[in-house]
Amino acid sequence: MSARDDIIGAFMGPLPADWRSRKGLPPLPDADTAPETAAKTAAANRAPPPRIPGAPQTPWELSRESWLAIGKRLIHEFGSDRVTSVAGGVTFFGLLALFPAITALVSIYGLLADPSTIAGNLEMLDRMLPESAIELIEGQVTAIASASSTSLSIAGIVAILVALWTANGGMKALIEAMNIAWFETEKRGFIRLNLVSMAMTLGAILSIVVMLAMVAVLPILLNTVLAGGWGETVMGLLRWPLLVGLLIFGLAVLYRFGPSKEDAVWQWISPGALLATAGLLVASALFSFYVSNFANYNETYGSLGAAVVTMMWLWIAAIVVLVGAELNSEVERQIKIENGVPPKGDEDLRKT
Repeated sequence: MSARDDIIGAFMGPLPADWRSRKGLPPLPDADTAPETAAKTAAANRAPPPRIPGAPQTPWELSRESWLAIGKRLIHEFGSDRVTSVAGGVTFFGLLALFPAITALVSIYGLLADPSTIAGNLEMLDRMLPESAIELIEGQVTAIASASSTSLSIAGIVAILVALWTANGGMKALIEAMNIAWFETEKRGFIRLNLVSMAMTLGAILSIVVMLAMVAVLPILLNTVLAGGWGETVMGLLRWPLLVGLLIFGLAVLYRFGPSKEDAVWQWISPGALLATAGLLVASALFSFYVSNFANYNETYGSLGAAVVTMMWLWIAAIVVLVGAELNSEVERQIKIENGVPPKGDEDLRKT
């Protein structure tokens, strides 16, 4: 093997089997450090699990007793995995990534449409975010839009890439949280991990750009087809189904490609994604109602009130997304148990 192959493997390939011992870390529970055994274990993890005739193969085939067992383990894992604390870490990096992500969003949107119109298209957030958080985001969007250039220059491309790389930190924190939910350790190399997180960051921003463009363009297109100004009415009815569909798809991508799993299976609609989508909508509405009617963060935190409200909303959203990941992990565990496959982390749960 050449030196070039060694370098590529170090960055792109999986971490070596003995990386924990090199770092002075204890081996994973029931881990066999023999290379032959490690290779067999990796091959077994990649292979499809055996199927027992009559055993459930999808979440929708699970029995009532299975769902009760899943619920019990979900409550245990919520505390065991320190979901609220992990969500706090995700919130910190998410808040650091928020404004670079807005910069990238406005810059990419400006390549397709007038960037000055983006603030008006954020009205879909009115029922999801508290008013002070919306004002903070809209103010930042307006400031960036007024200073941004719509020309595709080298400097513009570099600015977008720098903003994406900074926003990428929030996605990597979310990926680390996914590994915790699925009892996984990060096995992807440095470059591969950053490529995955960067692709997910860019995909999330592009999805928002498409959604904002649809809010601006679809009413015009519908008005050309439907007489009497029905275009805006139809768009008002389609707005929430489109938002829900975008949330479910984004969560499906996160739950599939976020954790470092070798046996991950794509699911368009999973119980965790449905729970997280409903939870995000309900929790956002309740938090907005609470902030508008009971809490007064501006009196407590002064000029930082809007930032604190935004941080609190990010924390709540992170908890909901992590609970969805925990649910998917426990559903997957239950299916494996009923098919005779001992899942990861099962030994710890037997002690509870």
